[in-house]
Amino acid sequence: MQVALDDYAWAAGVATELVNTTAEVWRGADRLPDAAALVDFADLHGGRSAHPGTGSALSALARRADAADLEAVRALRGPVRELIDHPDRDRLIAGGSALTGHGGATLAADPAHPDRTGWALRLRDGAGIAEALSLVCGIGILGTVRALGEERFRPCGAPTCRGAFIDTTRPGHRRYCMPGLCGNRVNVANHRARKASPPGPGGG
Repeated sequence: MQVALDDYAWAAGVATELVNTTAEVWRGADRLPDAAALVDFADLHGGRSAHPGTGSALSALARRADAADLEAVRALRGPVRELIDHPDRDRLIAGGSALTGHGGATLAADPAHPDRTGWALRLRDGAGIAEALSLVCGIGILGTVRALGEERFRPCGAPTCRGAFIDTTRPGHRRYCMPGLCGNRVNVANHRARKASPPGPGGG
């Protein structure tokens, strides 16, 4: 398996989704409770890579995972979250580099442009799903720092959410770790607050 350096936006998305599977974010319910959930995670998020081979390799590794692999993936969430929560540039670079495992760089074909190649990092032979996800997260962190800056690492803007995210959107205005969930909760809360507030002078 290899992960293209120019696929950092996808990789940062995987890092975001991974750290937000914890029981802390979901108020007691860990979203990676068993091997089947890990396979679902790999299938869903791996399929979003611009390089199809990367996603399929991630899914294959997840299907071979045992209990120790699952625990290693769960443990990976801590150091990745720590980097997102404390986005000092030097710290992000050092931590992201450590997550990649210093895999060997290679030239990989661009699936959208067969005549082009780009740099990728290759996962070591015999590595499991935890090392693969660590490599993906490291590339997401390093690529975001290089292309967009350390200010793109943020806590969720929803007051009741403990999630965090890496914003790789073009304008950089993302506010929530899960926009469809946290953003809707904030909108509903604001709507209820407006309806509950007494009308101003002259209001009826």
